[in-house]
Amino acid sequence: MKIWEKGVMSDAKMMDFTVGNDRELDLFLAPYDVQASMAHAQMLGKVGLLEKSEVVALVGGLEEIATEISNGAFAIEKEFEDVHSKLEYLLTERLGAVGKKIHMARSRNDQVLVATHLYLKDALLEIRDLSKGLFDTLMSLAGKYEKVLLPGYTHLQIAMPSSFGLWLSAYAESIIDDLQFLQAAFKMANQNPLGSAAGYGSSFPIDRDFTTEALGFESMKVNVVAAQMGRGKLEKTVCMALGNLAATISKLAMDVCLYSSQNFGFIRFPDHLTTGSSIMPHKKNPDVFELIRAKSNTIQANYGALQLLVNNLPSGYHRDLQMAKGIVMGTVEETKACLEMMHFSIAQMEVVSDILEDPKYTYLFSVDTLNEMVLEGMPFRDAYKALAVQIADGSYQPKTNLNHTHVGSIGNLCLDRITEKMHKSVDW
Repeated sequence: MKIWEKGVMSDAKMMDFTVGNDRELDLFLAPYDVQASMAHAQMLGKVGLLEKSEVVALVGGLEEIATEISNGAFAIEKEFEDVHSKLEYLLTERLGAVGKKIHMARSRNDQVLVATHLYLKDALLEIRDLSKGLFDTLMSLAGKYEKVLLPGYTHLQIAMPSSFGLWLSAYAESIIDDLQFLQAAFKMANQNPLGSAAGYGSSFPIDRDFTTEALGFESMKVNVVAAQMGRGKLEKTVCMALGNLAATISKLAMDVCLYSSQNFGFIRFPDHLTTGSSIMPHKKNPDVFELIRAKSNTIQANYGALQLLVNNLPSGYHRDLQMAKGIVMGTVEETKACLEMMHFSIAQMEVVSDILEDPKYTYLFSVDTLNEMVLEGMPFRDAYKALAVQIADGSYQPKTNLNHTHVGSIGNLCLDRITEKMHKSVDW
């Protein structure tokens, strides 16, 4: 069934190409299309376009379909083009002529738009909560290992003392920045586009304020053309926000791969979180983190794909926009998977507590020694040159009694202040 069909059979090859994987993707949108259809039916009743009995019948039929969806008993078979045609078919089959009235005063473009907005609202809230969960674990580990020192690197060369507390809370605070982008995407999704029809409104006397409130949107996308132009733009904004979060996750995964290698040996993971080699029996590979890194990098690339998809489209609807659905949904699902797996795995990390006892980290303390010389009265540049001579002739003796006191340093992590920042950033 195709809700646009006029009695002429479409070419099967053409239909397969144009439908693509929409049936599979639309299973994600199905509960939201039902939710929006209920609000639409109630609105049609409010403005007098449906009888009260018709509204009751349509809402009851949609509630029945919603139950089937939640129970996993809903499918979009090959004879249906998408979720919208399947819903209209079921309503017509079960309710008769009343079921055919559900499409009055809206377009399939309208349905995709509002269902996508509702889906992305929920998805962004879920990703916000998953991000908060990872943040909490990172902060807990930062507190647990606050005093355990770790080498800090610049240019992948030994640089200055760090700590596990500093390293872990750095990633935690970075997630707060990522949530700012997620919130911006959420605000864009939290606008009701329903009522834009095919992008130019409707001659029916619909009540868009009613559906805005009924669907729990904060506001409405007022201009109907602007609402239609939001398709593709919303998906692109969501992918940009998720790409920022993925960049943080990817960097953390890279650090974990590096730090768990034998050449570094800073952290360990239980055997059940590593994989082996088909020929090297000693191997314990960090496949989980390598795949998190790879998937996170792919997530970042999806913004570029959407940018190329929509950047030269004029106003109005174009079938190109169908491709945005798979990109944004894939990005959402991969982001959730990466967050869940990172959270699950990093919580089981074991740290090595005596790393800096290795002689190769002797010069890690040179800056602290230099600063102490300056505090004792020597001009900075003179102290720098004097210490460089000691390092060159082998007479340098490190002073390991670190005294870092400023906010955000290894001696004063201020984890409570970072936690307070997070509390403010998840309040949306």
